[in-house]
Amino acid sequence: MNYWFECKVSYERQADDVGMKKVTETYLVDALSFTEAEERIIKEIQPFVSIGELEVVNIKRVKIAELLLNANEVEDRYFRARVNFITIDEKSGSEKRTTVTMIVKSASLPGAVSVLIDELEKQLGTYEIASVSDTQILDVFAYGAPQS
Repeated sequence: MNYWFECKVSYERQADDVGMKKVTETYLVDALSFTEAEERIIKEIQPFVSIGELEVVNIKRVKIAELLLNANEVEDRYFRARVNFITIDEKSGSEKRTTVTMIVKSASLPGAVSVLIDELEKQLGTYEIASVSDTQILDVFAYGAPQS
């Protein structure tokens, strides 16, 4: 079973007018372990680091139920959505809420909410969108089988 890891990397890059500037960026990586996540993020980001060295400053495992991504390059922001799925316990008759986190790629917050609603309408059951917020995630690196 693969997990999602939020990886923060730090490196120096050319700034617009002040020379070199140290930046910290966040990426989402699909991996089996912390070690694999670190290896994969270094492999993905290293080609973009021309001067200085790349440092992985933080890796944390995140629970993500689903990623709603598309290939549209105009939509370049990632939003974190917390959704409550509501079920009724047949024995007690009470509501049970199961909260899941989804990542939605969109150009804007209203666009992310629209994509989320469209996807949730396809599923059976009652749901409630608890929150949708912007993230610092710049890109998502899903696992792909190695090319031979």
